Amino acid sequence: MSTTMKIEVPGEGPTAALRGVLAKLLDVPDVAAVFTLRHTPGGAAMPALVTDPELLAEADPLAPAFPLNAATILARLTRGGTEGTIAAVLRPCEIRAFVELVKLNQGNLENVLLLSVDCPGAFNNTDYRDYVALNGVKEVGRTFVRRMLSTDAAATDDGLEVARACQVCEHPVAAAADGAIGLFGNDPEKVMLVVPQTAKGMGLLRRLDLPAADEALTANREAALANLLRERMVRRDAMFAETGAAVAGLEKLGAYLAGCVNCYNCRVACPVCYCRECVFVTDVFDHSPWEYLNWAKRKGALKLPADTLFYHMTRLAHMSLACVGCGQCSNACPSGVPVMELFRTVAAGAQAAFGYEAGRSPEEAPPLSLFQEKEFAEVTAGAQ
Repeated sequence: MSTTMKIEVPGEGPTAALRGVLAKLLDVPDVAAVFTLRHTPGGAAMPALVTDPELLAEADPLAPAFPLNAATILARLTRGGTEGTIAAVLRPCEIRAFVELVKLNQGNLENVLLLSVDCPGAFNNTDYRDYVALNGVKEVGRTFVRRMLSTDAAATDDGLEVARACQVCEHPVAAAADGAIGLFGNDPEKVMLVVPQTAKGMGLLRRLDLPAADEALTANREAALANLLRERMVRRDAMFAETGAAVAGLEKLGAYLAGCVNCYNCRVACPVCYCRECVFVTDVFDHSPWEYLNWAKRKGALKLPADTLFYHMTRLAHMSLACVGCGQCSNACPSGVPVMELFRTVAAGAQAAFGYEAGRSPEEAPPLSLFQEKEFAEVTAGAQ
């Protein structure tokens, strides 16, 4: 798209500057609400639908909290259409998940302005609480961005790391967003970029009357994003190799998933797992006592709960083409099973086989919804 704009950041810092931009958006007649992270009285940061500009005082789009993938909430807010536009400030993986849900008729893009903030990552739920305890709630977003963009190793010497899903994420910007808020490459204590990425984004964002950014600021961001992408892809490929070796064969896969307690938290937390009723919460797997005893007699010992391996393999078969790698499955696991690593590794191969990337574009149909006569010719050639 055309002209990149800039947000000139006052002494109050980037969080305050973003609140000001969001307040301006609420002044636009077409915009009915802003959807963004907002601090609760208890100190958590949760998605909130804000219509009163004064209540944006507690909003913090930069907070390193990721309690859930908010794509599921935005899908519910838009499924039947809305009166007025919702300006949604989301992480890139949330936007990509929302795009997948739209393709599955679970959400609607028509009355939504999708804004992606350059994503330096986020903590899991436990580490976020620890980070807030160390730094306080009031300026947590500003403090975190300063920490993550610093070149001083001492700045991150607090014993905490962002979630592994964030460390290996090759999408710090969402290509499908209507606009991007640029943090990388320039000092966000002084300036942030606003980059329209669609005609809808340009139409709404230009009404904020922000000044144009010069080419040097844009070039700085592009170079920083390229460097960040190289670093993350190295870590990602190492994770793929490590996980692939750890789950090579059913025996290893069973050991990898041995800590699963069948709570199904990963299914609930997954933003693109949308079935109204899951087969695993029906009586299909409600086995009789004598079946358990027979299995135990045959094997000598039966690990319980049963069906954990089948559960995860079924989810992999269902979700690998839609997985956006947000890591909420691991964030939700009470046993610390590295579910994200497994899903990302399998999803990378499955999506590459179809030349598909989940959430990349609303125009790309899910692979299994299409029939291509010459697809996988190396497999089908002998069947003709």
